[in-house]
Amino acid sequence: MTDFAREVQERIAQNGHDIPLRQTAHDFLMQSLRAGYSYNFSWLSRPIIQYPQDMAAMQEIIWAVRPDLILETGIAHGGSLIFSASMLALLDLCEAIEAGRTMDPRQSSRRVIGLDIDIRAHNRAAIEAHPMASRITMIEGSSVAPEVVAKVRAAAAGHSRVMVCLDSMHTQAHVLAELEAYAPLVTPGSYCVVFDTVVEDMPPGSFPDRPWDKGDNPKTAVWEFLKAHPEFAVDRAIQDKLLLTVAPDGFLRRMG
Repeated sequence: MTDFAREVQERIAQNGHDIPLRQTAHDFLMQSLRAGYSYNFSWLSRPIIQYPQDMAAMQEIIWAVRPDLILETGIAHGGSLIFSASMLALLDLCEAIEAGRTMDPRQSSRRVIGLDIDIRAHNRAAIEAHPMASRITMIEGSSVAPEVVAKVRAAAAGHSRVMVCLDSMHTQAHVLAELEAYAPLVTPGSYCVVFDTVVEDMPPGSFPDRPWDKGDNPKTAVWEFLKAHPEFAVDRAIQDKLLLTVAPDGFLRRMG
């Protein structure tokens, strides 16, 4: 390990125990969530509805894992699908350069699968017209419906490194069902990232028009899931690094 990398690790560990710094980050996160901050960003022209800090973390994870399949629940405007597809395209390009060969992106086996119960026609059209579209497969239907789960598992067969991102309906029951359905697809060393676990850290009643709230949300689903799945563990170094993240306790690394 280089001196710089060692310093980074030491600083991240210190930040994780820096109460004033963590409180400042928490205060900004709460204020910015109320202001709709995450809606301000796009990736390659498509709204992504994520915090830039989480986008940076996902880039680091994808580079480290080098998945050949990324499964995402929740499509919205498609920015996250485009982000994942572009990261896979960069992986192919970098690996081709490292190997000293030319690359035909049409021959790549790296894919992104996106699930959503309602893919709006204008969003589907924009995603299908995007330069990254050839890497993306969209499936419309409930992410926890048996026929959808079966279709995804069949599509995942044969992929050696799989990563999963859950960002659809945020009730505990739904997220827990998604975890039970798709976390087993995650390969050792890879991640299942559960977004919007931050709901648990927000004041009760923050979502009066939604079926989730403090005590019933993605983070409580993660806590319940981990009780029966010791093969997964929260990678706390990621959230200690970010300080600003909508996925505290949501970066789950498969250990074995």
